[in-house]
Amino acid sequence: MSSNEVAIRFNEVSFEYSRDKVILDDASFSLRQGAKVTLMGQNGAGKSTLLELITGALKPKSGTIHVAKNLTIAYAKQVIPRDELELTVNDFFAKRFTEKIYNLTPRIDKVLDVVNLKAPHDRIVKSFSGGQQARLLLASAIISDPDLLILDEPTNNLDPAGIEHLTQFLINYGKTCLVISHDADFLNSFTDGVLYLDIFNHKTQQYLGDYYTVVEEIAAQIEKEKRKNAQYEKEIIANKEKANFFANKGGKMRLVARRMRDKATEMEEAKVDVRREDKAIRQFEIPCQEDLGGEILHIDSVTIVKNYEPTEKTVNVSLRKNQHLLLSGPNGIGKSTLLESIAKGETLSAKILEGVSVGYYRQDFSTLNFKDTVFDSLLSVMKLKDEERMRSVASGFLLTKEVVYAKIGSLSEGQKGLVAFAQLVLLEPGLLILDEPTNHINFRHLPIIAKALDEYKGAMVLVSHVPDFVAQIRIDEVLDLER
Repeated sequence: MSSNEVAIRFNEVSFEYSRDKVILDDASFSLRQGAKVTLMGQNGAGKSTLLELITGALKPKSGTIHVAKNLTIAYAKQVIPRDELELTVNDFFAKRFTEKIYNLTPRIDKVLDVVNLKAPHDRIVKSFSGGQQARLLLASAIISDPDLLILDEPTNNLDPAGIEHLTQFLINYGKTCLVISHDADFLNSFTDGVLYLDIFNHKTQQYLGDYYTVVEEIAAQIEKEKRKNAQYEKEIIANKEKANFFANKGGKMRLVARRMRDKATEMEEAKVDVRREDKAIRQFEIPCQEDLGGEILHIDSVTIVKNYEPTEKTVNVSLRKNQHLLLSGPNGIGKSTLLESIAKGETLSAKILEGVSVGYYRQDFSTLNFKDTVFDSLLSVMKLKDEERMRSVASGFLLTKEVVYAKIGSLSEGQKGLVAFAQLVLLEPGLLILDEPTNHINFRHLPIIAKALDEYKGAMVLVSHVPDFVAQIRIDEVLDLER
């Protein structure tokens, strides 16, 4: 396909899950072959849904979706589907093809090399770390060399080396790319346009330019619209006041008053619907469990994994109240495994003070019951079942009355993350264990979350590959597993 051809075109497309969950309303846009476009929008706006409309997994309620003839599409979702976690690496890649591939082994080796991952073909997918699974997802999308490559939050769980490899790949990839990400620097390295999905009016808007230029352009557009509306509002008030004055004079002055009111009405109609900024969550505090004293967590050994071979190493980590530990190291070295074993009390090498309440944020949200409603999920962690407080906390995390009664499994990944944070607030833990808490979260929320973690008064263990986020949090000790 030439670079002037349209790969995908939406023509007045509408889609909704129900009357109170509209995703698109007469949305129109096109993607040209070879373009590298970022898909932006607030958590819950329906970005992942739009991607599934492109792939054909979902059908529009109205309007048409044109896909170029013979266009091949590969879609790497945010997480590996649960029914594929038990597959071997070989079978996982074989599922990317509709027919048997006889040269599959060398093709797998080639794409694994591209994403900088050494993965035995007979190894089970779920045994890989979150970062390694992110690389497997990317490799599974590019193995077919698609005309349109769709990536949904591809930097989640990736360490700096993984992000660097992915960035270079996208820069060099000569075909169409559509990417969802909240990593601004990553996006700016390759984006030449933005497709914005507005959660308020369910429309799409397209912008040309790199990521930062587009963000500035959007902000300038909003400011211009606000100023224009403010001027209209000023003139509307003046015309109404004059209309009232002339109306009281009677006679021919009533005709003048009518003209003034008509002019005010025209200005009301001329006012534009200013695009509202994505809402940020409210400032919040994670209350610490009361009556904590002494050593809350002690770790005397850790298991380091290199080339899939585990090695036990002696350490001496002691955390008391108001002490924060950063656990660092590359993908696959054993960070998530260590956090899980501590949180579940499954390791003798780490001891938690008896009676301490543990708040555990998992990168895959598997601590949440996807069959529960948000209402039940939040209420379940509270010692005192205070529905009024629960609703207040939920509202602060943008979990509105429409969302509160939805099943966890129906939420976007970003909304699941907000539910997990709301749980931590309501739980009031003495020990916080956080595994990649920035994953899937709108960048507008991150400074607020960082501030809450920085001010947390209990003991905390944090894993994060986002330096800007970590820099905003007080860290008292670093345990680098690689060293």
